Amino acid sequence: MSGKTNVLVTGAAGRIGRAFVAEMQDRYDFRLADKVDRVHELLPGTDSLVLDIADPAACASAVQGVDVVLHLAADPSPWADYYESLKANNFDGTYNIFRAAADAGCRRVVYASSVQTLLGYLDQANQVETPVDAYWWPRNMYGVSKCYGEATARMFAATEGISAICVRIGAYERPGLGDPEWQYELPVYVSPRDLNQLFRLCIDAEDVDFAVVHGISNNRIKRLSLSETCELLGYEPVDDGYEVYGV
Repeated sequence: MSGKTNVLVTGAAGRIGRAFVAEMQDRYDFRLADKVDRVHELLPGTDSLVLDIADPAACASAVQGVDVVLHLAADPSPWADYYESLKANNFDGTYNIFRAAADAGCRRVVYASSVQTLLGYLDQANQVETPVDAYWWPRNMYGVSKCYGEATARMFAATEGISAICVRIGAYERPGLGDPEWQYELPVYVSPRDLNQLFRLCIDAEDVDFAVVHGISNNRIKRLSLSETCELLGYEPVDDGYEVYGV
């Protein structure tokens, strides 16, 4: 036994999953899961599997022997259709992972939520930093699916004895984010290394039954409050989206 935490990463072949696994490959014993075959190429020699999270039995098998699930798998598009994708991937899949993790005795699920749960606040002209405990204000069904995920996490934490931390991920680093038409996203920018740090803190944190935290960097202008996240987890973001993109 290595003594390392066993972490199942769903959606591991996506940009966020790949960056986290690459940086943390020596810290955790990973099991990598995604619905695409290339998951086997991410970290040669690492336990990996093709997983359809809409399949409850497959989820139940995937979590066996796991300490923590980092649940990234979802349709990430704000324009995704409910019946064609969101229902299976973001609603059914989220429930299946929490149900399986609780049944298997996993210690925690770290759930990839989104700033889309609060998009209504971010659309406003004021520059107020929205706190973690602000009431949900989604503007599309993708955002609704993430509100559902946070509610599911809270329910399982309260009734099933499994810890759950929901990370509202901001505008993840990508080419062109500093272009004029996308600069409105810079107040919720998050760099790979800052988000990787936050995921690590969420996986390792002790004595947290349930929490929602904000996953953005230390941007010059912030539209989400980081004070609660920093106080709870010791999060110390180092990047500023405005500096990264020279704005």
